[in-house]
Amino acid sequence: MKRYAATLSALLLTLTAANARNNNNQHMEMETLQLTSEWDKTFPKSGKVDHRKVTFVNRYGITLAADLYTPKNADRPLPAIAVCGPFGAVKEQCSGLYAQEMAERGFITLAFDPSFTGESGGQPRYMTSPDINTEDFSAAVDYLVTNPDVNPDAVGVIGICGWGGLAINAAAADPRIKATVASTMYDMSRVSSNGYFDSEDSAEARDRLREQLAAQRTADYCNGEPALAGGVPDTLPDDAPKFLRDYFDYYKTSRGYHPRSLNSNGGRATTSVIPWINFPLMSRAGEIRNAVMIVHGEKAHSFYFGNDAYKKLTVVPGQDNNKLLMIIPGASHTDLYDRKDIIPFDAMERFFNEYLH
Repeated sequence: MKRYAATLSALLLTLTAANARNNNNQHMEMETLQLTSEWDKTFPKSGKVDHRKVTFVNRYGITLAADLYTPKNADRPLPAIAVCGPFGAVKEQCSGLYAQEMAERGFITLAFDPSFTGESGGQPRYMTSPDINTEDFSAAVDYLVTNPDVNPDAVGVIGICGWGGLAINAAAADPRIKATVASTMYDMSRVSSNGYFDSEDSAEARDRLREQLAAQRTADYCNGEPALAGGVPDTLPDDAPKFLRDYFDYYKTSRGYHPRSLNSNGGRATTSVIPWINFPLMSRAGEIRNAVMIVHGEKAHSFYFGNDAYKKLTVVPGQDNNKLLMIIPGASHTDLYDRKDIIPFDAMERFFNEYLH
């Protein structure tokens, strides 16, 4: 009986996948999104790739907005990469730059706005969720594997900053993700529950945080909308740490400012941190069988996130190089946002060419 049940389950999964590939999300009702038509990125448009706006729906019924970058005059089908991050950014910033660069190198790429953020749908606005945001990556994979221009067996992801940790979590849940790059990553569960550099890693500190968040929930309910935590401040104090100055230099200047970016403006909802405190984001990282490459700056304040995440990964027997940690000498956290002279795109291209086949 168990054998027949397993056979039936496999058949149903095959039929469901085939139906999804044919319908390409047509069976799911989409929200009406307001998508800008002009090029409003923080980086110049490439003449080597075609670009268009697309939308797709995640498992929670939220419609996501994305930029699809396709190499000009390339043979089809092609390997593809979904890109997102940093946490609190939008696709017009770092993720779009990464996506366009990788499209120039022969990949179809999809830079998307997370649920509740940017041009994507979802209410209330400016919320985050470890579950829904991990699902956003898999929903992007849904879109790519059902795209006739994409080789469905050759799809990877790139997660930047906080989305680096989410990319690893998505890879642990979704084996369709054949290769993962986490660039200058944060573990958002760890920093939310332990504070920076684990300086608040105690039950007492978390209890104080829970009390503050519970009071904010009550206030939000009474006010009818969530209060925002604030993005990068408009004015830095004299004693601001270097990493905050680095964030300011990106999010608050012409280098990376964008009007839809949470970090550039009012920030995420204050209560959006609640689920991250108890969510074990890296708990299944050691079970990822597909390839993972973690890229981090030697001088990044966040280096400990990437270094410790790498220690959790397990090399698959017979694939000695399928788990990699690449340390960029002298680089800070935000250097890997947009410094094309520092971001190791050549190494990423080799990595994806090796494992997306």
